[in-house]
Amino acid sequence: MNSGHQHRVFGKRAQEHILILASGDKVRHMTVRPWMAALAFCFVGVFSIGYLLATSYLVLRDDLIGATMARQARMQHDYEDRIAALRAQVDRITSRQLLDQQVVEDKVDKLMAQQMALTSRHGKLDNLLDRAESSGLTEKDGAPTPSSPVQSYAPDVKDKRASLSGSGIEAIEKQLASGAPADATPDNTTLAYVPATDTVGDRADRIFSKVTLSLKDVEQDQRSRVEQLTSDAGNAANAIETVLTRFKIPMPETAARKDDDDAVGGPYIEPESNDGFNNSLAALDGALTRLEAVRSTAESLPFRNPAIGKDVTSPFGNRRDPFLGRLALHSGIDFRFSPGERIRPTAPGKVISAGWTGGYGNMVEIDHGNGISTRYGHMSEVLVKVGDTVDRNDVIGLAGSTGRSTGTHLHYEVRQDGHAVDPVYFMNAALKLATYIK
Repeated sequence: MNSGHQHRVFGKRAQEHILILASGDKVRHMTVRPWMAALAFCFVGVFSIGYLLATSYLVLRDDLIGATMARQARMQHDYEDRIAALRAQVDRITSRQLLDQQVVEDKVDKLMAQQMALTSRHGKLDNLLDRAESSGLTEKDGAPTPSSPVQSYAPDVKDKRASLSGSGIEAIEKQLASGAPADATPDNTTLAYVPATDTVGDRADRIFSKVTLSLKDVEQDQRSRVEQLTSDAGNAANAIETVLTRFKIPMPETAARKDDDDAVGGPYIEPESNDGFNNSLAALDGALTRLEAVRSTAESLPFRNPAIGKDVTSPFGNRRDPFLGRLALHSGIDFRFSPGERIRPTAPGKVISAGWTGGYGNMVEIDHGNGISTRYGHMSEVLVKVGDTVDRNDVIGLAGSTGRSTGTHLHYEVRQDGHAVDPVYFMNAALKLATYIK
């Protein structure tokens, strides 16, 4: 009853599956549960899927391996191309650095050659400046002399050379060393060549351009100053020659040129390079040589006053003779002197007469060359003898009143080619030559 009711409510109960295994007399059975069936089904499914996957792998393995190898080959080729590009770029950079280094070395050689030229010029300029200083064109510090008739400037070659004797090279090396090297490639993924924005050669070009311009400015400044000094020397020589020409004094350069033409020779050697600065130095040397020659001639002539600050008691020219009372030529100038006062010559020369000479009394005559001589009369004592060479500062005698004299004085006389000339002409010329002769 109960079971029937139970069947009506819940339905018919499912039959269990029993698996019977018989082996000889033995019989075994095993009830097949639902979970066992599900497990078996899952196992079969997994096995089937694995089988299918294995079969697919075996079928498609060659294609997969080929694709993988092709991909690896492409990657290898990309890396090789990249490495080749980087190697080529490194080679280009190395070649550029070598080229820049060669350019820098060439420019340094040129700069050193210019520095050596400036050093050589410095030696030449030293000699010329010393000569210009001795000629009165410049002072020791290179500034123009206050008494110079024209402004003359000596090149300040010592400062210029000091600024180029090493600091220029050091500045270049410092400039080159301070620059950071350019990157080979701004991005590692970039394979194309990217030129450096600022290379060593570019910086060297800028630096050497500045140094070259500076050297040219120094050279131009020196050349302009040398030309100015040459002009001053020429003007001074012309002024002295003008004065000497008035007294019909032959120019020393004429005789020198004639002697040079008569005694020249030597093996033929190719001329030096036509350098403008060397030509200007040669012109300055010629101008100083000419100035020294005419200046030496002027300094050897009696252009100075023999009695500075003394009163003139009798001028040159016709006057009434103090002893005869009639008109007579006074061949010199008389200066008032105190007894025993020292008498010095007006120019260097050689004593050609010393002692008692008629109306001159004790007289000294000095030959100054070029047909000009001076006489110093009425001395109380003569302190030189014939043949002596005297300078402007030497004492040749003591003032007195010997010979035809009415009192202590100095009779000063200038003679040219044996004829007496007015000493005032020479003393007036000395005013014009005061800035040129010592």
